[in-house]
Amino acid sequence: MAPRNDPAAKSEEQELVITRTFDAPRELVWKAWTDPEQVMRWWGPKNFTSPTARIDLRVGGKYLFCMRDPNGRDFWSTGVYREIVPPERLVYTDSFADEHGNVVPASHYGMAEDFPLEMDVIVTFEEQDGKTTMTLRHVGLPAGEMSELTGEGWNESFDKLAESLRQPKGEIIMPKTHVTAEPGMHEVTITRTFDAPRDLVFRTYTDPTLVPRWWGPRGITTTVDKMDMRPGGEWRYVQRDADGNEYAFRGVYHEVTPPERLVYTFEFEGMPGHVLLETVIFEERDGKTTLIDKSVFQSVADRDGMVQSGMEQGAAESMDRLEELLVKQASNV
Repeated sequence: MAPRNDPAAKSEEQELVITRTFDAPRELVWKAWTDPEQVMRWWGPKNFTSPTARIDLRVGGKYLFCMRDPNGRDFWSTGVYREIVPPERLVYTDSFADEHGNVVPASHYGMAEDFPLEMDVIVTFEEQDGKTTMTLRHVGLPAGEMSELTGEGWNESFDKLAESLRQPKGEIIMPKTHVTAEPGMHEVTITRTFDAPRDLVFRTYTDPTLVPRWWGPRGITTTVDKMDMRPGGEWRYVQRDADGNEYAFRGVYHEVTPPERLVYTFEFEGMPGHVLLETVIFEERDGKTTLIDKSVFQSVADRDGMVQSGMEQGAAESMDRLEELLVKQASNV
């Protein structure tokens, strides 16, 4: 019998095979798998973020990836690269890990005891007519529900990968929402440009009947409990996730200048006392509106904690939903 770390031995076990074709050249798809910054754009199922990706891309080198669920729980994975043939083929081991990169059993994350400590992943990349067909083989999975869930997770990740890859002209698709968080600073700035006039963007942003339709990530419902838009007035939103968990946010308006500017405090009720000051500016040019949202935190630690909680993806999804709502609002004008 072949050694346990030989993919040929695991091929006799349950094997998950997924093939996807991306409208991008092979070099870019390869880079999406091997560049940590690009991995963090797509790693993990829908509604998950990837705050950490470390890659030592050499035979015998290790990787350590983190994916974070909508409730802020982290799931770490690690492995060793066994074969690297740029830009054609990757072979590596796959194990659950802790945040330090130590291999842990699946039970560490509340999963089945019979889940193997180590599996293999084999990824091949073939290019034809400027498109890349990627085939993934995940070898060693236990049969049944876990294999199906793993397949769903991979496919949702690959949906995100497809969005992050470049268009036919060869230009990388840049995210529509730009999040800037410079190391060591107290601030985060979110910028997004909408193809809509400023009055409409401001009205949609501040209408309590419309806020629940865009505020927060997809899959989360939002209720406006209070929204007294005047200096000294209070606001409070309550979110509920798919499991029925509730999260409330509140603040006080310092400045309300339609349709140009909003200034208010922001506090997560689950962490009372950690208050930030948020300033939202609406700038119009040539019929388009750029929204600039600057948040100033009490400390760098508070700022970093917010960023690590999945702020970037949450902001991007909120802005995407706002854009979709603006299109509907414009069509009703």
